[in-house]
Amino acid sequence: MSDTIPRPLPSASVASREKVISIDNLTKAFGSVRALDNVTFDVFAGEFVAIMGPSGSGKTTLLNILSLLDVPTGGSYRLDGIETARLAEAEQVVIRREKIGLVFQQFHLIPYLTAVENIMLAQYYHSMADRGEALEALDRIGLADRADHLPSQLSGGEQQRVCIARALINDPALILADEPTGNLDEGNEERVMGLFKALQASGRTIVLVTHNPDLGARTDYVIRLQHGRRIA
Repeated sequence: MSDTIPRPLPSASVASREKVISIDNLTKAFGSVRALDNVTFDVFAGEFVAIMGPSGSGKTTLLNILSLLDVPTGGSYRLDGIETARLAEAEQVVIRREKIGLVFQQFHLIPYLTAVENIMLAQYYHSMADRGEALEALDRIGLADRADHLPSQLSGGEQQRVCIARALINDPALILADEPTGNLDEGNEERVMGLFKALQASGRTIVLVTHNPDLGARTDYVIRLQHGRRIA
């Protein structure tokens, strides 16, 4: 049973921090099919956590709920101590915009906007666009010289790094990433993981969905799903 699986004790440095995510008996049903079945776990501030499992195990469904893009049909999801089921849709939008950075396997860059403009668009929906700040974000990921390139002029690895810069531009404390290296070669996979580790070192909390055991081994803690249930 998912709720009987003991969570390894966090290190002293983690245990002293607050829970960013607290999931208790979370369920998501689509008709008679349970995509998630009584899943329970916590994520502490500053942790790097991987969610792993085969296709159809519920990984992406879980991430959609964590990112407030979907709602559970049962159980509890608390984000920074707030019960998300009690939030109105407008409140969820504000939290997603201000507290959560999303990185996807598919880059979802606007094809007719340059790299810097894609980042500025995320700023616009948060507060106001600032080209200087967007350029600084690109510089931090090593792409300052590609600022005025369209997505079609960037490699897959460069596009994913732009996506990470876009996710970070509004300074979210929580990063949720869905197979962010799935379309990348080994060299770019290493660059992206290096960026995530640097983000963790700066104090951010990261939840990574991945099928790659090598990536999972580089995180602090792995949550394994199978047929919608937590198995480890």
